Amino acid sequence: MSENILYEASFKVANINNSKYDRVSRIQGVNDPSSDTAMFLDVNTELYPVEIDERVTIALALSLNLDGSKDDSKGWRNVGRGEQTLADEYDYVCHGKIYRFEEGDGQNIKVYISFGGLLMLIDGPYNALAALRVDYVYLLMKK
Repeated sequence: MSENILYEASFKVANINNSKYDRVSRIQGVNDPSSDTAMFLDVNTELYPVEIDERVTIALALSLNLDGSKDDSKGWRNVGRGEQTLADEYDYVCHGKIYRFEEGDGQNIKVYISFGGLLMLIDGPYNALAALRVDYVYLLMKK
């Protein structure tokens, strides 16, 4: 894992709730084999359909640049125009902000992230999520 990627893990989709919205589903994933990390994520399933028991890899990165350099000067919409980026290795990419942390059970913490209204919650051990801080991040997801 590079310094640019703050967190990366594979999850098995355990539950999909699509009762609230037509195009968005809240998926629940568990990190195998130890199941010590749980993830809830709102996904535009019209763009990126997922199924129960499917495995997805989630990464949170500070930048889409392969060298890890910040892309603050470009703005997120102009990142990667005509050049190879981290997003080329993934199927679903969002830009958002880590906005809250909470203490969980025992050594766990909860990290809350918003991607323009699509929400994510990661509940896991502090040592696995320690690199995360209140900052803008990219969500990268692939099957």
